[in-house]
Amino acid sequence: MLRKALLVLCLLACAGFAALGHWQVERRRWKLDLIERVDQRVRAPAVEAPGPAQWPQIGAQADEYRHVRLRGRFLPGHDSWVLASTELGRGYWLISPLQGEDGRITLVNRGFVSGRTAPETAPAEQELTGLLRLSEPGGSLLQHNDPAAGRWYSRDVQAIAQAQHLGVVAPYFVDADADGGTGSGGGAQSQSDPQQGPVGGLTVVSFHNSHLVYAITWFALALMSLGAAWLLMREDRHPDRPAGPLRASEGDPDHGPTSP
Repeated sequence: MLRKALLVLCLLACAGFAALGHWQVERRRWKLDLIERVDQRVRAPAVEAPGPAQWPQIGAQADEYRHVRLRGRFLPGHDSWVLASTELGRGYWLISPLQGEDGRITLVNRGFVSGRTAPETAPAEQELTGLLRLSEPGGSLLQHNDPAAGRWYSRDVQAIAQAQHLGVVAPYFVDADADGGTGSGGGAQSQSDPQQGPVGGLTVVSFHNSHLVYAITWFALALMSLGAAWLLMREDRHPDRPAGPLRASEGDPDHGPTSP
């Protein structure tokens, strides 16, 4: 009875592990498709950033990392600094509101700066391009945003807009490209020196993809469970099979009884 229960358990485990392996294969297929679509968005020519009529439909699957274009003026005195760690070291993302001619306000990550010093902002209207990013509410894994103290650990669009008294803003922010959105005239020095101006174009577009390793692990466990079930069925078919061949000295019928 115990052997049959173990057999059923092994078969159930095999089916479960196989199902998990198949699920990881499907997840890998989805992840590779996502990576391809995002890569196409990043490399595509910039299109107009979604307007208010499109805001309710903004989502990660269709819009994250879309290459967009904005026009407007940066609003002075409403900058926020979000703690950042980049290839240039530790510092801040400079987040500034850009207001278009229609009054629409969009938060722009103008790039990396080493300190909390607001750069000079050109009063004239300018055009910039960048990648559309979705809001990062709450804070980082270990630290929560503190709007009252002006300490930010994530680019939380709604919380930053509320703290800066901006009213209604786009439900996304834009990571400025390396050649746009600095608000400092686009000089070469401002593009390469975080002490002189924000350095854009540092968005890291990467996706964790270990689904193949997970799938192999689950399928290996399924095979192990199937092997254990086969051994149990083998023993169940021959319950009286001796553990090994009889030695002649222990009573082999072809040689007769052993001598005392």
